[in-house]
Amino acid sequence: MDTFESKNARAWDKMVQGRAPLARPATDRDFANPLRTVDPLGWLGESIQGWRVLCLAAGGGRQSALYAAAGADVTVLDISREMLAQDAAVARERKLKLRIVEGTMTDLSMFAAGDFDLVLQPVSSCYVPDVVVVYRQVARLLQGGGLYVSQHKTPASLQVAAKPSSAGYVIDETYYRTAPLPPATEPSRLREVGATEYLHRWEQLIGGLCRAGFVVEDLIEPAHAEADAERGTFAHRAQYIAPYVRIKARRVGERGLIR
Repeated sequence: MDTFESKNARAWDKMVQGRAPLARPATDRDFANPLRTVDPLGWLGESIQGWRVLCLAAGGGRQSALYAAAGADVTVLDISREMLAQDAAVARERKLKLRIVEGTMTDLSMFAAGDFDLVLQPVSSCYVPDVVVVYRQVARLLQGGGLYVSQHKTPASLQVAAKPSSAGYVIDETYYRTAPLPPATEPSRLREVGATEYLHRWEQLIGGLCRAGFVVEDLIEPAHAEADAERGTFAHRAQYIAPYVRIKARRVGERGLIR
């Protein structure tokens, strides 16, 4: 049976094969200061040396390698074999140690409770129907006081057309929905062709975190707008709709020692 997970695995495999921008490994410039690259806001402090980090749905040879270069003990999990192959290749090239796991973010039963100090999840929750299922999995894996840093596509961005009409950027998808979004028809920084994507409401993205046992400590909308951007471009649309949100959440409970 063809599931949303198998469709998304194929979509990302194809993105790697097509060298899509979102599926490219970290560069030499990124490695010049790996901690600053992955944590420009300083949410993680001055050092993550020895932290047990899970890069969740974060294959591609970027996140995992940079966290490892910053001194963390890194596990990377992804549903795409091609993305994970890039993690393995970068690890070999940079002489980094990684634990690489093929799997889905909705089933993390291969890991024990409290296995990690930090779970890092780039934009990927849009590929599962129920984001709270993921939150509950992550809560089990984190030790008390551990951090969960995640990034998501904003609900409004998934509701609004990618290109403007004469009336501007128009809302053309409903907010209260359980069905997947209509498939993307062309590549962009907003949607992935061939992927099955879901819109999650704010009450699910933020309320779901709280109900899963997290306290939200910070939230930003990374700036992608450019004042002089050409009409219809990603940077122009971002003047009106924030495409992403980044959330820092802490697992409720007494914090153990970070090894």
